[in-house]
Amino acid sequence: MNKLSYAAQQAKLQKDIEKLQKQASMLQAKRRRPILAGIIKSMKEYDISPDDVSAAFAKVTSKVKNTVGTKPANGATTKKPVPPKYRHPSSGATWTGRGKAPLWIVAAEKSGQSRNQFLI
Repeated sequence: MNKLSYAAQQAKLQKDIEKLQKQASMLQAKRRRPILAGIIKSMKEYDISPDDVSAAFAKVTSKVKNTVGTKPANGATTKKPVPPKYRHPSSGATWTGRGKAPLWIVAAEKSGQSRNQFLI
């Protein structure tokens, strides 16, 4: 059995890729036709010009660009990391005091130690 060289395999794959890309673009064009026809029909029905669409599109895209990096509209703030409240003396592991206690705190409490001795 003849093995193809690397260059031959690469050329074959490139040819396959080009064929698939052409098929994908043809499929996209085929699916876009009825959508575009519907848009044109609606534009004629409501007397909308391409300039109206262009102006509306520019307005929408400028609003999207202006909202990037601003605070959320619902008044929610971004969460900031909580500083650690407890530290294990030998390992240096920390815990904020929120959520489920880490195993080293649980083990210390089982052995009779107080959680307060680990406060930072």
